[in-house]
Amino acid sequence: MQWKTGLGSRLSIANLPTNMLCSLVLLAGEFGVNTESWFAGMRLNVQEIHDPQARVSYRQACEVIRRALPTLPIEGTGLAIGGTQNGGNFGVLGLAMKTAPTFGDAVLIGLEYQRNLGPLMELELQDRDDGGLAVTATAPEEAADLLPFLCEEMFASTLMLARELAGPEFRPLRLELGYPAPRYAARYHDLFGCEVRFDQPQHAMVVDRRWLALPFASYNPVTSQQALALCQAQLAAISPRGETTAAVERQLRPRLRENPQMTDIATALHLSERTLRRQLAEEGTSFSAVHDRVRTERALELLQDPALTIAWIGGQIGFNDVREFRRAFKRWTGQAPSEARHHFG
Repeated sequence: MQWKTGLGSRLSIANLPTNMLCSLVLLAGEFGVNTESWFAGMRLNVQEIHDPQARVSYRQACEVIRRALPTLPIEGTGLAIGGTQNGGNFGVLGLAMKTAPTFGDAVLIGLEYQRNLGPLMELELQDRDDGGLAVTATAPEEAADLLPFLCEEMFASTLMLARELAGPEFRPLRLELGYPAPRYAARYHDLFGCEVRFDQPQHAMVVDRRWLALPFASYNPVTSQQALALCQAQLAAISPRGETTAAVERQLRPRLRENPQMTDIATALHLSERTLRRQLAEEGTSFSAVHDRVRTERALELLQDPALTIAWIGGQIGFNDVREFRRAFKRWTGQAPSEARHHFG
């Protein structure tokens, strides 16, 4: 029996949240490492990756990691990042797992919505002939040089979450890794508290299936359903977009009040307006379409606060005339701002 979820899409599609990159930047801050060079020439900067709406491509994420690792004065960077994770780092998904009925239910929820966190490895759950249950992790061939870091971060994070859910006594049966043992291999044993095998045919954390039946005292059916609904909404919002489209979105969000034009954004991205228009067209969109989508998303977010006036919200996304905002919003969504606000009720 095998449960599987898809990681996603082409390497240049910018649909990954920036959680991993944020963790690397925070770790660099602890050592006083300047991170600007990590993002040079990538239409991406340190400030932008802290935006929860920012998205990057798999290619961009891997390139930042390749640049980052040699600048950090530690070995086992993935263990250092993953070993400090807790339920809070998993956001709404962590809450949905914590309020599930059992550990097994939590595992399936985590697998179903793993894309919400922007993972760089795809997780699957597989039965083993010896009766164990394996959480396996795979990555595209293009990330083969990063496998030690990616496996360390993924399995250490998974371990920390499992211990928060099941209790500190949670231990895997063993850890299997498809690369040679590094110089600091003893740290794997210290963290995971189990047998660690290197040079294996796959990357997997094998656990005793008895853990799946463990009931959670934190189970709350109402909170669980609410958290799952949010997870579903987050997953639905992960739409395919190209790297240029994502770069334009990152430039637009903090500047909506200024109503930036295509020329402004092209200049900020060090492109000619013609080149920007062509690249967006190659990704199946246009500047006006991206601008309207970003304004729509921000307007809908602000409309959820009943204390904010329609006129003020329009000003926040670049409209000085409230009537123009109402007309534009109806064109974007098919309803007036007041009608949309009523739905948030």
